[in-house]
Amino acid sequence: WLEPGWLMVIRLRTGATHGNFHELSKMVRRARGIVALGAAAFVASRCLNISFVAPGASKAASRRDMFAGGVGALLGAAGGVVQAEAYDLMPLPYAYDALEPSIDKATMEFHHDKHHNTYVTNINKALEGKTQPSLLEMQKTAIQTGPAFRNSGGGTYNHNFFWLEMAPTGTGGVPSSKLAAAIDTAFGSMDDFKAKFEAAGAPGARFGSGWVWLVLDKGGKLVITSTPNQDNPLMDGVDGTPGLPILGCDVWEHAYYLKYQFRRPDYLKAWWDVVNWKQVSSWYDDALAGKGASV
Repeated sequence: WLEPGWLMVIRLRTGATHGNFHELSKMVRRARGIVALGAAAFVASRCLNISFVAPGASKAASRRDMFAGGVGALLGAAGGVVQAEAYDLMPLPYAYDALEPSIDKATMEFHHDKHHNTYVTNINKALEGKTQPSLLEMQKTAIQTGPAFRNSGGGTYNHNFFWLEMAPTGTGGVPSSKLAAAIDTAFGSMDDFKAKFEAAGAPGARFGSGWVWLVLDKGGKLVITSTPNQDNPLMDGVDGTPGLPILGCDVWEHAYYLKYQFRRPDYLKAWWDVVNWKQVSSWYDDALAGKGASV
């Protein structure tokens, strides 16, 4: 099966962009199910040609039973594979060192491969034997559903969002004219917005671990908010302004401590250099249409 490392090779050799590379990883996961179904169909067709039947049973009936049993068993096995890998660790859409000097290679390696992977592993364990919702759907009721969904489901969604909203230094572009105008209306200017965003993520405002967000609230206005731990503004009952997030910065210490130590404000200021404004602008358009970011 194609694993994230192979997907990285595909991205590097095909030049896939951040958005379509993420879609590629989704297509690979769907392909696993299709291959499993194809295997089921092949084995089932072989079952129909088996001449042995139980004594006293009609050949037609026995073949039908074998067909049903063979397909059922293989579909069950295929379902087990999909369920065991309900959510994959999303491959980074760029190299580990692509965000330097804002975020160093070592931080990206353990942040993605260790911390993010732990959230994915734990939400998959929590979902064993249960229906798998999309990550976006899961967020709404995550707080009410329980700690695994709130912490690991939220952590999986938030980190997918985080990787996609960043781009290699110098390639993230600028906000669309529509988003830039909305930022000016809500905050006065881009510089004022950045200053307020950084202030909301500073230790004095968001003590301990959490995230700082730019969201489109229920009134259609852009608002800066922050959330504790792995909560996000999509969650019902969140401690913060609810809404559709279009930008978010991880202010857990593991996101910056190797390079910045206690200097979280320096990390926040440097982070602007790797924001993928093309993706953020696209999510803003989706939010205006009432759609959350599907990551």
